[in-house]
Amino acid sequence: MQTRTLGNSDIQVVPLMLGGNVFGWTVDAERSFEILDAFVDRGFNFIDTADVYSKWVPGHQGGESETILGEWFRHSGKRDKVVLATKVGMDLGDGKKGLSKRYILEAVEASLKRLQTDHIDLYQSHVDDADTAFDETLEAYAILIDQGKVRQIGASNYKGDRLAAVLETSELKKLPPYVTLQPEYNLYDRQDYETSLARVAAKFGLGVIPYFSLASGFLTGKYKTKEDSKGANREARVAKYFDERGEKILKTLDEVAQQTGAAQASIALAWLLAQPTITAPIASATSTKQLESLFAAVDLKLDQEALDKLTEASAY
Repeated sequence: MQTRTLGNSDIQVVPLMLGGNVFGWTVDAERSFEILDAFVDRGFNFIDTADVYSKWVPGHQGGESETILGEWFRHSGKRDKVVLATKVGMDLGDGKKGLSKRYILEAVEASLKRLQTDHIDLYQSHVDDADTAFDETLEAYAILIDQGKVRQIGASNYKGDRLAAVLETSELKKLPPYVTLQPEYNLYDRQDYETSLARVAAKFGLGVIPYFSLASGFLTGKYKTKEDSKGANREARVAKYFDERGEKILKTLDEVAQQTGAAQASIALAWLLAQPTITAPIASATSTKQLESLFAAVDLKLDQEALDKLTEASAY
């Protein structure tokens, strides 16, 4: 199976990242194990989670997704088959947030314990922290890399100017650089990434692993109308896509699906994979059946006419 290098690192990943946000939220431990087994047994290796998943659920504290992954590693023995990514920095309550050296060194131990592993392959700053100096954050990561607890580091939810500044700081002070960027990017949500972040990613050779790559399910064609999204886990988010542009995107996805025989989800992911700087889109699944359209995206090569149609339909 084809692989791509993860930014300026020696890590090879199959270009599809499984989102772990659903583990312990919309998918229980047993179903999570089934999905994880199916994903890895098909030769895929890149899995994303975060310490804050799924704090937004009533009664949850955060760490639920990492805990399920840790149990799966213990039961399956497949930790060495996975490039594991998690994140730090989002507010967990009780002052547990941010990118200070003290907090990162504390938070990583909690994540390692939940994940039942001795190292994290890609440790990401989940959100920019304007209250902490870049070099302080990077020094914390340098310690973890020296200790073997972290292999590489990445950034998520940074603005273009701040991302460029932190990467320049790592060069200037000879501190570990971010090798990846995790932004919101999909056929609908294009503008922020393409007008600000893409040039920074290209300049510094970042591997880009976009989240919401299927726009919370909107781009799969699962929801035909705004009414269909009622009761969805992200109802408000999905509903916002049903404007004139969003409906034009869905119509074009349907046309390309009829021409190629591929699922709309596969097509939306294949369009992302064809974009410059994109390494591996992130997509979640709540069943092994849903994985099939994700798997198919990796081998789906859309012709230039189809790519152009999708790009034109989603123009902003």
